[in-house]
Amino acid sequence: MKPRKIIVMGVSGCGKSLIGSSLAAALGLNFFDGDDFHSPENVRKMSEGVPLNDEDRAEWLARLNQLLRETPNAVLACSALKPEYRRQLRAGIDGLEIVYLQGDFDTIWNRHQQRADHYFNGRGMLESQFATLVEPEPDEALFIDIRQSQHAVLQDILAQLSPA
Repeated sequence: MKPRKIIVMGVSGCGKSLIGSSLAAALGLNFFDGDDFHSPENVRKMSEGVPLNDEDRAEWLARLNQLLRETPNAVLACSALKPEYRRQLRAGIDGLEIVYLQGDFDTIWNRHQQRADHYFNGRGMLESQFATLVEPEPDEALFIDIRQSQHAVLQDILAQLSPA
């Protein structure tokens, strides 16, 4: 079986961790949450409501790329908001698939308000993610509408992924 690597991307609160872990379980792959690889400084900034900039993200993206290169079969939940971030994540990896969990601000803000004890919080932080987001090109990612149920989102992804 050839290695399979998938990034589940989107703004904070779109369901990357929940859907990514469900997808990994369904496919028998390792799951990694990109949030777990932020530096303590990045976590502190975000918990204080300060959005990360490109410099803050550089080491984090390099760490995630290394993780993907070293792990034969993986699903990674990662915001991957800009084309240059996705290029960094893809560097040296053949066949990386990207799943974009697409949703509007109101849907995701409503979900944010249900979250407890997450360091990323606040309307301003979510607004900054939407301001930073450059949606992938249609041929770069699978576009998945998150207004569906969790089960329907997962089934939609599984139906659209390339065969293993």
